[in-house]
Amino acid sequence: MYLSSLDVAKMIDLSCVRTISNKTDIEEMVSAAKEYHFGQVSVMQCFIPYTKQLLAGSPDIRIVGNVSFPSGSDSTKTKVFQAQDMKNEGCDEIDVVLNIGKLRSGLVDEVQEDLNAVISVIKPLPVKVIIEIMYLTRQEVEQACAISLAAGATFVKTGTGWADRPTSLDDVKLVKSLVGDQAKIKASGGIRSLETLVAMYQAGARRFGVNLKSGINIVDECKAMPQGVEV
Repeated sequence: MYLSSLDVAKMIDLSCVRTISNKTDIEEMVSAAKEYHFGQVSVMQCFIPYTKQLLAGSPDIRIVGNVSFPSGSDSTKTKVFQAQDMKNEGCDEIDVVLNIGKLRSGLVDEVQEDLNAVISVIKPLPVKVIIEIMYLTRQEVEQACAISLAAGATFVKTGTGWADRPTSLDDVKLVKSLVGDQAKIKASGGIRSLETLVAMYQAGARRFGVNLKSGINIVDECKAMPQGVEV
């Protein structure tokens, strides 16, 4: 099986969610998304209306909002408001950060209730639950995946991209072993080459969080292959 450069681009979520990201960064990302046909652009909440304005006439590019990014530590009431507001502003997908601190404190029921409440207001939009796997024990990863599935997550996402280490191939394999086909997997953090993307695709990931420079390089590399990249 081969993936074309368009197939690869459509699986990539370009992100512009750093603390210092500004309007110029958003404009550059959207311009590249249009040129390379990236599937999604992910922005901080304050830039959702502007991003939607820039994407007018490009319905094939989806806008991703981020709830309680990057810690997941906001109150449930705050998360629910954020999620509803992002939905109202026109997001096509929403990423939600699991309450990592409570999970690591063993407060599994509270984490579940929190996520249930947030996802209930997002539906029917696709939801990616960010579990920040880099900071979790094996048991906590199992709990995070079970919580995500029980809440109705569309994707389990490995991390915010802000952790101390990138997502590894073993991270993707572990999540796949826990969620099976009940949810899709998004790998995020440290994906900078087509080789890494392909390896993670083969391990079960179907969406990839990538920065602008790496995303362009990955698609360009795939474009240079007449048949596309074999997976």
